[in-house]
Amino acid sequence: MMSCNSTSIETFEYLLPHGSNASDLGATMPPTPLRVCLAVIMMLMIVVGLLGNAVVCIIVYQRPAMRSAINLLLATLAFSDIMLSLCCMPFTAITLITVHWHFGDYFCRLSATLYWFFVLEGVAILLIISVDRFLIIVQRQDKLNPRRAKVIIAVSWALSFCVSAPSLTGWTIMEVPARAPQCVLGYTEFPAGRAYVVMLVVAVFFVPFGVMLCSYLCILHTFRKNATRVHNQSDSLDLRQLTRAGLRRLQRQQQVSLDLSFKTKAFTTILILFVGFSLCWLPHSVYSLLSVFSRRFYCSPSFYTTSSCILWLSYVKSVFNPVVYCWRIKKFREACIELLPQTFQILPRVPERIRRRIQPSTVYACNENQSAV
Repeated sequence: MMSCNSTSIETFEYLLPHGSNASDLGATMPPTPLRVCLAVIMMLMIVVGLLGNAVVCIIVYQRPAMRSAINLLLATLAFSDIMLSLCCMPFTAITLITVHWHFGDYFCRLSATLYWFFVLEGVAILLIISVDRFLIIVQRQDKLNPRRAKVIIAVSWALSFCVSAPSLTGWTIMEVPARAPQCVLGYTEFPAGRAYVVMLVVAVFFVPFGVMLCSYLCILHTFRKNATRVHNQSDSLDLRQLTRAGLRRLQRQQQVSLDLSFKTKAFTTILILFVGFSLCWLPHSVYSLLSVFSRRFYCSPSFYTTSSCILWLSYVKSVFNPVVYCWRIKKFREACIELLPQTFQILPRVPERIRRRIQPSTVYACNENQSAV
């Protein structure tokens, strides 16, 4: 752990015992109400994240019809968020309350490695989804089937492990919780350590952010162009002079309009996930770089408070996705209701046949491209 009173030559020569606290290094602790509030909210986040993401995994596992390529990716994203909630968040919440790390130095480094591992996997899945949507909507190439999706998911897990594993072997400085509520990247002047941190942050945020941003801008441009074309074609039609060919063209146009509406709603959902990713991880990426490169920032009295708030914000991402699914995806809401025990269901379940009569739109079947998202 980096001592703020030592020189750069002493960087690897000290490790405080796991029972040390922030006051030993002159760090200013956050106010007790703030620490307790963050810890309590984090416990609620653990519960919501576990339940919400577990529902996503159960839906995809129990229903073969839901095992499309995009839904397999969403289930993998949910699983990575579940593991993040189980392997990292409880220990951070406990440390926020007690101000002591009670789980040993090795487990501290292990938990930090798992933190980056599951975060990297979640980011990789968001990146794959954005590229897949770009190929389908902009390039009109639907190349991702469930079998290929499984191969890509396996490769993404392997790459995430390769990128995060060096932090477990001591490639870079990992701060044993004395200046932060969990193991975080610490200040170092060693070129290898700094190079690894830059590579880690670029892989976690900057490259995925750039690729996703370009993909979504291209998709937006395509949507605007298609919407303009559909609108112009509608204005040029004269219903009084329609021939049989004109009626067929009108039907095709209505189908294109329906497909465009569906894709727009699906894209909006994924865009919301992208915005959530950006808001949660931009501060953490800047914080990680400053911690490693800026001794003044790392040794500032407010470092513990800053670490607590930014780590809490990064964990919000694991809860954000299922909340968006419940808000935006009707099938997800219905599946959640079906999974509830009968005693917790306030309204009686409407039979499928009656529901189709009440809502004729439910007859519309979604193909591979029109998944639950």
